[in-house]
Amino acid sequence: MADDLLDRFFGKGVPRIGGPAVANPRLTDPVGLQCLFDIPLDLPADKLAVSVREYHPDLADATVEIYQVPPAEKPTPLEPVLMGLIAWGAHVIKLVGFANPMPEDIVRGCVQPAHFDPQYKEIAYRNQAHVMLYYNGYDQNPLEQYVALAAIAGSLTMHGAVFTLNETARTAIPAPVLTPHEEDDGNMLAALRGLPLLLIYCGFVKLEVDGQPGVWMRTYGCHRFGLPDLALRADSHEMARFIFDLFNNALAYLRSSGKSFAPGHSMQVGDDMFLRLRARTTDEWYLDSEGEMLVADRVAGSELSVS
Repeated sequence: MADDLLDRFFGKGVPRIGGPAVANPRLTDPVGLQCLFDIPLDLPADKLAVSVREYHPDLADATVEIYQVPPAEKPTPLEPVLMGLIAWGAHVIKLVGFANPMPEDIVRGCVQPAHFDPQYKEIAYRNQAHVMLYYNGYDQNPLEQYVALAAIAGSLTMHGAVFTLNETARTAIPAPVLTPHEEDDGNMLAALRGLPLLLIYCGFVKLEVDGQPGVWMRTYGCHRFGLPDLALRADSHEMARFIFDLFNNALAYLRSSGKSFAPGHSMQVGDDMFLRLRARTTDEWYLDSEGEMLVADRVAGSELSVS
């Protein structure tokens, strides 16, 4: 049985409706989320299955398979203690669990720029174990892939997960954000679909660059949605909420309209802010992106015709 699960974990087999889950071998760079635990890792398949199935009616028939990795003679922090597949409908999630803290540089890279109370960040830094989640299913919509991942991350809060990270997006949120709430009217999947992209599916980071006035504010991970990353140099940290909303609205517009931004495009924001988009320059290393990066420069309204 273990050999069969491991074969399917690594994409060997033919997926069939009603058959055992098979990871999609064509996804060579899957989207993923990471979960930090403040207690030792303990994920029995039967108990995790209950949490997953209770998360939302769409997951009522989800399957959960966990393989406990035999301990090595000389274990290292890089060796997992469990591997598994969680599946429902077209979705297959790979789960890889580690009995040790997540590497500190990765945790700090996601948690330090995240936008929540610093006292809670210390809890993340003191994590005892972590789980890596990867989307290896068959839904091609990147939002649905992230929603599926977020649903499993939310289910893991019942087993000690305290933070959810997105290493690609360099962001993190407290795990309870992904758990059902009364205001969601029992439809947590709809709530996950409605989250601002920059909350956890993509990231929003503030940067102070030596020798430059103001604060750079930029996104990470938008390439996962076929969208450009965005950046703007703001006057101060106080503009963070405004820029966060501006970027979220711009990305939502691109997703819903199917349109695109390009260098030279311009826009008006409110009554008195005018922006022109450009590509980043070679010396703007701090704006490097895995996809396209567009920088929004503030200009006088008289300098452009709004497009």
